[in-house]
Amino acid sequence: MRINQNTVLQGKRVTLVPYTSAHVPRYHEWMKSEELQRLTASEPLSLAQEYEMQCSWQEDTDKCTFIVLDTDKWSRQRATEEECMVGDVNLFLTDSEDPTVGEIEIMIAEPNYRGRGFGKEATLIMMSYGMTHLGLTTFEAKIGLENETSIGMFKKIHFKEVGVNNIFKEVVLRMIVNEEERQWLLQQTSHVDEKNYSLMKLQTQICDS
Repeated sequence: MRINQNTVLQGKRVTLVPYTSAHVPRYHEWMKSEELQRLTASEPLSLAQEYEMQCSWQEDTDKCTFIVLDTDKWSRQRATEEECMVGDVNLFLTDSEDPTVGEIEIMIAEPNYRGRGFGKEATLIMMSYGMTHLGLTTFEAKIGLENETSIGMFKKIHFKEVGVNNIFKEVVLRMIVNEEERQWLLQQTSHVDEKNYSLMKLQTQICDS
């Protein structure tokens, strides 16, 4: 989705940046994992196919993707984005008749970052972005029945279980953003700093030169 191609959302633990070709090699290495393939219901792709996928995700109007970076590592240690990658977060506009509905997915690919609040903050930031920039008022999540940790996280951030798909062996959770939930989401993400991606990269290049 082009709307976020120049957007950086910097939180306390995580920073969300657009998914670019520079991130593809690390992402490709992640997706060789059979565990991640199972949890994300994904098929392994070649590196060339992964680059093609990145291009399509950047252009498609029904997908919004950010790469999740470790904020501390990225901002203080001056490491490259690829070195700071911990996962990704996505919004899919799955209902052509209702553009206010978005399906959200979060993947913390680096095992050392799981269970430390990175996934929760990334999810909340993405939901706030979807609400304020994409006009979303309903969020859905489809999670494998065996992924109890992820199911528990979504329930903690006010998602409710609305069904189980026994064919795909996944639970469906939903959050409807009424005014109370809207204010809660805004409060949860009030610390987030939205920045210009191109300007930040230019400033980094100047500092490094």
